[in-house]
Amino acid sequence: MHILRLRLRTQALALATAAPLLLALAGTGSAAAQQMPPVVTGDIPQTTLLTVSAEGEVKIAPDMAEVRSGVVTQAATAGDALAQNRTRMERAVQAITDSGIPKKDIQTSNLTLNPEYRYEDGQQPQITGYRAENQVRITMRSLEDAGRVLDALVAVGANQLSGPDFMVEDRENALNAARQDAVQKARARAELYAAAAGMSVGRIVSIVEAGASTPPPPMPMMAMRAEAADASSPVEPGEVTLTSGVTVVFELR
Repeated sequence: MHILRLRLRTQALALATAAPLLLALAGTGSAAAQQMPPVVTGDIPQTTLLTVSAEGEVKIAPDMAEVRSGVVTQAATAGDALAQNRTRMERAVQAITDSGIPKKDIQTSNLTLNPEYRYEDGQQPQITGYRAENQVRITMRSLEDAGRVLDALVAVGANQLSGPDFMVEDRENALNAARQDAVQKARARAELYAAAAGMSVGRIVSIVEAGASTPPPPMPMMAMRAEAADASSPVEPGEVTLTSGVTVVFELR
């Protein structure tokens, strides 16, 4: 009995002596863990990159034109408005084909029939008639025939005429010059920035094409009614501008 009590007291004394030491070690481990620097994986990149966007352009004489022409008719009934419109539009299409434009280059772009109203104060709008409109898009692949086609349309009763919009048939090949111009401008701009920063331009990391476009003309080159047409309609194609944009990432050294 005395031996058992002695052993229990000895074990309790050992635990009491070891407890502060364990707590001290635990606190030391926690502090060490907090003071340990984070582990860095991989190498920190040392490359300086420069992103430049530029737009190139090319001016070229067009070899195609697109014209929109049509007929607007008004009548007391919807049927009469459509019938009159159909008759006059058939004559207009015939005039187009007689001028040498193939059927594949004639496409209906708009066909509408709408009522026309009379408005008076305090009363419901009253239908006074109907308005029919039929418009076609004409692609002309010979600019020399453009004036003759336009005159023929007006002569047979076409009372809507707008255009021409000039185009280049081999547009993709023409855009290649604009693309080259865009890349050259991007490199020249990158060299300017690099020199200002005391560096030089290295390799190209990436090139992304931003798209190509044909800027619209500031205003339609022709828009007339039949009563305003001259005996001849001169058409001057001039030049069209094609543009292409790029975004280039350069490596600087």
